[in-house]
Amino acid sequence: MTARHIHLVGASGSGTTTLGRALARHLGIPHFDTDDYFWLPTDPPFGQIRHRAARQALLGADLERPPAWVLSGSLCGWGDAFIPLFDLVVFCAVPTDVRMARLRAREVERYGAAAIAPDGPLRAKHEAFLAWAASYENGPAVERSRAMHDVWLATLPCPVVRLEDTDDVATRLQRVVATLAR
Repeated sequence: MTARHIHLVGASGSGTTTLGRALARHLGIPHFDTDDYFWLPTDPPFGQIRHRAARQALLGADLERPPAWVLSGSLCGWGDAFIPLFDLVVFCAVPTDVRMARLRAREVERYGAAAIAPDGPLRAKHEAFLAWAASYENGPAVERSRAMHDVWLATLPCPVVRLEDTDDVATRLQRVVATLAR
């Protein structure tokens, strides 16, 4: 399979960005993350959504430059115009308890324990994010959820690889590389 444009998608904390970076590094091609287009740069991050047309224009400009790339993150509902570019889509899933543990650790690393502590300035944002992330498996198909991703994946015109396990990044990378070699 000659996959020059690879998209990784899954729930927050499922490892799409980590695997996407590793895959891009392995293949020697650029990596892009949908969060960089969806969110305006703010301090702290993830505070303001970029307008749809602006994020589509920015992502489109970046994807048209290199001959090959890896894109991680969900673009369901706002980035469907990019679907024809995908040669391979990789869906990443891990059990909810694993995802939530990863997200809690990432939040501490990203914002600091004091900022998300019960009396911290980012506590409400932290709790809202974790509640949203925890609802992924049972959320409706009209918002970022397992149901939405399953419906979206079924419509794709390219091959889809499903990594639904707790394998480490190196093992997942080997599985994707093996798929690319076929």
